[in-house]
Amino acid sequence: MCVFCSIIEGSIPSYKVYEDDGFLAILDICQTTYGHTLVMPKKHYENILEMPEDEAKELLSLTRKLADKIVKNLDAKGFNLLVNTGEVAGQSVPHVHFHIIPRYSENDTVKLEFTENKYDFLEITSKINKAV
Repeated sequence: MCVFCSIIEGSIPSYKVYEDDGFLAILDICQTTYGHTLVMPKKHYENILEMPEDEAKELLSLTRKLADKIVKNLDAKGFNLLVNTGEVAGQSVPHVHFHIIPRYSENDTVKLEFTENKYDFLEITSKINKAV
């Protein structure tokens, strides 16, 4: 059983931010910033691509509502919304979840850096459009 399923069933304790019949939001045990929250479905899906579209929409809608409450109630200046899909992308728990990472200052310790690479945009768009 995955660690999030164990948390959902109650065999591992957590700090709950929100819970309903289908979803759970908890404080991340490794607080990147004050109020770092994880939002997940109670039903096990390894990643967001496995979720039915209607459930994925509900998850995103709830995540947005919780992000708004976190920003307002914790006086954050903004937030990062992060979902890792696959080990290569940094997914360490195989249960879909969104990270809401409140941001309080441009000079905090969180670093999300992107390296610019040069790719053929026409090739990329034609490959993506084939699949859609």
